[in-house]
Amino acid sequence: MERTTAAHGVGGRWLPCLVLLAVLSATPWLLIIHCHRAASVSTPHPSLVTAAPASGREGGSQPRFPSVQEQQVKNLLIASAAGDEVRRSSNVGVTGEDACRGRYLYVHDLPPRFNADILADCRHWYPWMDMCPYLVNGGLGAPLDNADGVFADEGWYATDHFGLDVIFHARVRQYECLTNDSSLAAAVFVPYYAGFDVVRHLWSNNATAKDALPVELVNWLTRRPEWRAMGGRDHFVMSGRTAWDHQRQTDSDSEWGNKLFRLPPVWNMTVLLVEKLPWTDFDFAVPYPTYFHPAKDADVLQWQQRMQGMKREFLFSFAGGERPGDPNSIRHHLIRECGASSFCNLVQCHKSEKNCLVPSTFMRVFQGARFCLQPPGDTYTRRSAFDAILAGCVPVFFHQDSAYRQYRWHLPDDRDTYSVFISEEDVRSGNASSVEETLRQIPPEVAERMTETVIGLIPRLVYADPRSKLQTLRDAVDFTVEAVIDRVSKLRKEMDHGASAREHLTQTATKVSSKIKTDY
Repeated sequence: MERTTAAHGVGGRWLPCLVLLAVLSATPWLLIIHCHRAASVSTPHPSLVTAAPASGREGGSQPRFPSVQEQQVKNLLIASAAGDEVRRSSNVGVTGEDACRGRYLYVHDLPPRFNADILADCRHWYPWMDMCPYLVNGGLGAPLDNADGVFADEGWYATDHFGLDVIFHARVRQYECLTNDSSLAAAVFVPYYAGFDVVRHLWSNNATAKDALPVELVNWLTRRPEWRAMGGRDHFVMSGRTAWDHQRQTDSDSEWGNKLFRLPPVWNMTVLLVEKLPWTDFDFAVPYPTYFHPAKDADVLQWQQRMQGMKREFLFSFAGGERPGDPNSIRHHLIRECGASSFCNLVQCHKSEKNCLVPSTFMRVFQGARFCLQPPGDTYTRRSAFDAILAGCVPVFFHQDSAYRQYRWHLPDDRDTYSVFISEEDVRSGNASSVEETLRQIPPEVAERMTETVIGLIPRLVYADPRSKLQTLRDAVDFTVEAVIDRVSKLRKEMDHGASAREHLTQTATKVSSKIKTDY
């Protein structure tokens, strides 16, 4: 109506209309400029980047990464935090349905002493080495040199086998269904770097220092409303170490590890590690990180294709050292048999043998063998098993707890499709067939199918580069998060059923009590 009147010559309203139109046309651009400026100056959560000053150091300074490495990690955390806000903003599809319903994750914003401050002390975790170089590139480490042609030119890094704390956290920040509303969450992630924390004190003789952060974490969590919703049963936490480092049985200063697993509230959570305890049901094993961290689907598919075409000249191989101080170890039996066989490729590692620390050494061996022997080492599990699978080599296990009772979320239920099992007792006693005879009895077509199955497992066993995202393939974190959500969903249904049953019993008891009063 206003425009019609002005068009017929009412000059008093013409100018205001023009001004109004100009403002309306400019408003979207002003909003875009404002949002762009706001995004360009956004900062990450202080709990992810800021480190509190360390006490007891000369001049009050705190241990820091070398400047270049520190900046790489900070840049990654800034980008990840910015990406979180984008992913949290909206998950409603075109049809109006929430694609994330039942899949939301809530991530606790922990005080920095539980994660960032631990990273800042990386130079002092081990008495004999600086771990800071292993934390660059989002925890992947430095890129590996491919001069030998063993790896691909991109996606391969010098990743520490106990470095999963920061890698997993970085990948969770990529999750497409993050939420700031814990009431919507299917599960709650606790980004406490439990593995990095315990390693700082493994060689300490101070039980109080070893247990300080686990106790503080439990006290912090149990006071939160998010915890009270399910008593912590919807919470999960990651440690890149084995469970043996977290289950100290006494308060002795000299005993190994901390007592994280002895704190009752932890029993309600889902605890992720690279090796679980055989007798507990709240901890779950996830794959060790390998050296391969693909940035896109094509990286994985090209690697799988390359492993399919490898010429495997040896029937089996073994890379590792003896355990002379362990009377239960079978490694010396395997080394002796492998060394005496023309069908086996042996890389024997001694304490002073630096060649075994070079990833290309054993990856080349695994790529040239059909089967790779994976006996227990310091514990039941080995990162080497996942390196072997990555190389398309069928793992040969000698203990049930080396894989089958560990990685149930990531490995097939039918172990015979992807692995060979030979009992430790059979090797130790020498009563059964030799390892070589056992493997030679497997028909070639069966062995070939096993190789294809192993190569097909690669996507779900690797941790994708947290600075990018796979397009269609699902990596180890995707499988883990899905399994955690399924577990929490079952626990929630059990709690709801139990609450309904208690309510029914209460109502029944009330009715019976009322009837008794009426009758008497």
